[in-house]
Amino acid sequence: MAASAGAFGRRSGTLPEAFLRRFRDYLPAIAVFVGAIIVWEVATAGPGRRVLPPPSSVLEAFASNFGLLTRSAMNTYFEALGGLAIGTLAGIVVAFSTARWVTARDALLPVAIAANSIPIIAIAPILNNWFGVLNPFSKMTMAAMLVFFPVMINVTRGLVNVQPASLELMRSYASREWTVLRKVRIPNMLPFLFTALKVGTTLSFIGAIVGEYFGGTSEVLGRVILASMSSGRFDVSWAGIVLGALGAIAAYLLVVVVERLVIPWHASLRGGEP
Repeated sequence: MAASAGAFGRRSGTLPEAFLRRFRDYLPAIAVFVGAIIVWEVATAGPGRRVLPPPSSVLEAFASNFGLLTRSAMNTYFEALGGLAIGTLAGIVVAFSTARWVTARDALLPVAIAANSIPIIAIAPILNNWFGVLNPFSKMTMAAMLVFFPVMINVTRGLVNVQPASLELMRSYASREWTVLRKVRIPNMLPFLFTALKVGTTLSFIGAIVGEYFGGTSEVLGRVILASMSSGRFDVSWAGIVLGALGAIAAYLLVVVVERLVIPWHASLRGGEP
């Protein structure tokens, strides 16, 4: 019992140390963020309408328009996350096809590269005409197009760039292709997938909001930001921008948490520990 109590004491003693170590790692970023907010508030304080209002005015605008902004944020989050899901699924399917069949790789990669080179501003009106201006699927498609390419490229790289020694070992066991895929290629691909998802979370929100600039219901962040800018209500516009950024940050942090749960064995998550 004494040994178990000692072990418990050691484990509980490590928790504050780990917390303090993590806090020290994030302290510079926290200090820069707080300092930037203070400088922003001081530099923009005073009477008059400003394109960049102080943070206090943005908070007041959020409180005054809480209902409209929260409803708009939920609608935009739905479009962005839907586009993230569609783009991720399509990217994974194409990546598995291009990694498995050389013919599919030669046919699909040029198309994917060409689609990624199209400016988002040019494709938004076309998608609105195809699916309807008020249809959220048009904005989901916009977000999905931005997410698709990084997911497809990263997943393909993770499936193909496997250590030759690992493949030789599986062949020495006379393993089938499905076994090699499940035990070697997919585990090797997962870090690449999560890297793509971290990029895709922010791109999906950018795609959804930009798509809303070209039409949609009045209760989406893109339309609220555009309408507020046009009427000179810059504090409301910045409140909408902050809500969009917070949604993207929350989605990014969710991907980080899922990554730690799914691939805790990966070297990038062990903090350099052996």
